[in-house]
Amino acid sequence: MRIGQAAAGRKVAVKWRPFLLGPIFRAQGWNTSPFAIYPAKGRYMWRDIERRAARFGLPFKRPDADDPRSFPQNSLLAARMALVALEEPWGEGFCRDVFFAEWVDGRDISEAAVLEELASRYTAPAELVEQALSPGNKERLKKSVEEAAQRGLFGAPSFTIGNELFWGDDRLEDALEWADAIR
Repeated sequence: MRIGQAAAGRKVAVKWRPFLLGPIFRAQGWNTSPFAIYPAKGRYMWRDIERRAARFGLPFKRPDADDPRSFPQNSLLAARMALVALEEPWGEGFCRDVFFAEWVDGRDISEAAVLEELASRYTAPAELVEQALSPGNKERLKKSVEEAAQRGLFGAPSFTIGNELFWGDDRLEDALEWADAIR
């Protein structure tokens, strides 16, 4: 939620690149989020997210740990729609709305109806879904996941500046400083 303002303040351009964490996790031998695999670390990470959200004045609603449908959510359709949306000036707004729906409102972003409602703020949702489900767009997402793996991504958010990888919201400023340094 804060990358746009932080990057603009440093005059750094941001290119959003949707990808799926599931295949990234599976390549590391994980069948779910490391938050669930490593309970102590998961508890710490959830609390850390709560603290960081409070620090930046951002709302945050922790998923229900007792509901396996709550986290991790299936973001396949959301990622496909984001790829198409990011070709439009309103694409970043759509992506932020999807994040807000999941992480603040606790909505299930695997549900097409939720994503269509969010898309309706910007465009005809049926058209966006149709484009998102096209064979060409499915292939684009597959390539995006492959690129994320090749770049060494293992979680989100991740920021890449050239060949340098910065992982986590707490590394955003480091990534922006790196971008400044190599200009």
